[in-house]
Amino acid sequence: MCLLSLAIALAACSSKPAPEAKLPDASFTDDSKLKAGAERMPAPEFALKDANGATVKMADYKGKVVLLNFWATWCVPCKAEIPWFQEFEKSYKDRGFAVLGASMDEDGWQIVKPYIEEHKLNYRIIVANPEVAQLYGVVDALPTTFVIDQEGRIAATHTGLVSKATYAKQIEQLLENNHAALRAPELAAGKLADFRAN
Repeated sequence: MCLLSLAIALAACSSKPAPEAKLPDASFTDDSKLKAGAERMPAPEFALKDANGATVKMADYKGKVVLLNFWATWCVPCKAEIPWFQEFEKSYKDRGFAVLGASMDEDGWQIVKPYIEEHKLNYRIIVANPEVAQLYGVVDALPTTFVIDQEGRIAATHTGLVSKATYAKQIEQLLENNHAALRAPELAAGKLADFRAN
């Protein structure tokens, strides 16, 4: 347990900027287990602007799996995760998935917009504030990421750097659960037809 706590501490930035540092080796936390459906709490609602000035709400994402990532441009572990999130956005967006980055940079769009352009981020970014972070309750360190199911409930919470494989596994599980749920009526209708035929 002590080693896990140390790994989380090493893999997360405090909520204040620090001097540029190198990412420590072997600092991943890896808890790929999703919360059971009954344990999932609704993701708090917010209304914030994206880089284009459009209002973004969690309700806009109902029916999708969402990776909501609280991050900052100065956070080294955050920078390590960004290429993975870009890949996830590209690979899974057609299957009902979206990444939503919530920047906690105190200088807001002044620093975030150039960062988005420089790194060619392909997913939606909003500038969050302490009030929104407080709604989610556990945004004490960055990155903090919430994996949200299609019903808008928090299926997993990660503080600190998490392995790419952990995120991919959780995304896949939620997308597969949705696929299975969508197919259930088809399967039931087929079984009923088979039963009637016999």
